[in-house]
Amino acid sequence: MDIKRCGSRPSSVPPADYFTGAVRQDALHEAPAPARIRAVSVTFEPGARTAWHTHPLGQTLIVTSGMGWARTWDGPLQEIRPGDVIWIPPGEKHWHGATATTAMTHIALQEALDGTSVDWLEHVSDEDYGGQA
Repeated sequence: MDIKRCGSRPSSVPPADYFTGAVRQDALHEAPAPARIRAVSVTFEPGARTAWHTHPLGQTLIVTSGMGWARTWDGPLQEIRPGDVIWIPPGEKHWHGATATTAMTHIALQEALDGTSVDWLEHVSDEDYGGQA
């Protein structure tokens, strides 16, 4: 058994290449092989969001506070709230983040395939973020 005590790992700011706005990540878990699950708590300030991205084995989001938006490449803008559980299938291009006026925190769970759990793409345009596209 391995227990990671609260406060034993510092929060981090993810690279601006993959996010827009103020974002904080708190690593929760990365299982040793042969397991491949990774978990991180991500807090987005109002207006902050991920870039477009995919996951080779899919991703589960569990919204824990605030209100956010999520969108797939060919889908409508979706509102996400605390208690919502979102499944994004493998390879589906998507983004997620806070609304323009409200912060949002979610737990992101994904598995790594050959050491990769996410493939980052281009930034989300203001038009796509606002749901106008």
